[in-house]
Amino acid sequence: MISVTRSPYTNEQIAAWLRGLLTIAWTDGHYDQEEQELIAELTKELAFSDADGSVLYKSIEPKELAEILGGDETIAENFLRTAVLVAIADGVYSTSEAELLHQFSDAFGLRVKALQALEHTICKPIETPASATDEQLASALVSPPHPHPDVLYPIKDWLDRMEIHDPRLARFICKMVPPQCPFERDITLFGRKIVHIPPLCKLNPLYEQLVGLRFRALSYLADECKEDVSEYI
Repeated sequence: MISVTRSPYTNEQIAAWLRGLLTIAWTDGHYDQEEQELIAELTKELAFSDADGSVLYKSIEPKELAEILGGDETIAENFLRTAVLVAIADGVYSTSEAELLHQFSDAFGLRVKALQALEHTICKPIETPASATDEQLASALVSPPHPHPDVLYPIKDWLDRMEIHDPRLARFICKMVPPQCPFERDITLFGRKIVHIPPLCKLNPLYEQLVGLRFRALSYLADECKEDVSEYI
């Protein structure tokens, strides 16, 4: 069901917004089949024209994004909030993601103090041999101990103030953020548990903010847009 709710954003702005989020998601240099299929699905579901939809496959430079979104500080901050949540969705906040977020912030002419608190969660790479496999390279990150909750309060409060005003953006959030704590499972060998992988919510100190944003997106689609959200639950 396509919403008839009027959005304050143009198709060009939403397409640029989503390109910015996907640029963050791809900052690790990987663009696998699953990501391609997700974009194809989003392009269809978000009711973009072919011209608007096909451009989602391209990354976007901070300057271009700032020009398209305009000089509205509220829009810029809301983009940065969603960009942060995409960056931390997998429980890992890397140096490359932090640098790109600062580039976006600079392009908007913003100085968001809350982003400084997020730097306490940056995962730093460890040295790996030149012959390391892709799997070893992907796991070669050292997660810092979770900082004291008071240290992260500014970023949590800032993220919790994100409001949803566009159904296409709301659907994107519902697709990107999983409906429940993922990845928790036991690995067994010969009938005995040898490894327990904890859920993402235990690895990501900002998981509650992800869940809260997803809930607001669902509520917006259901209450404001009168859409059937059962597929996202």
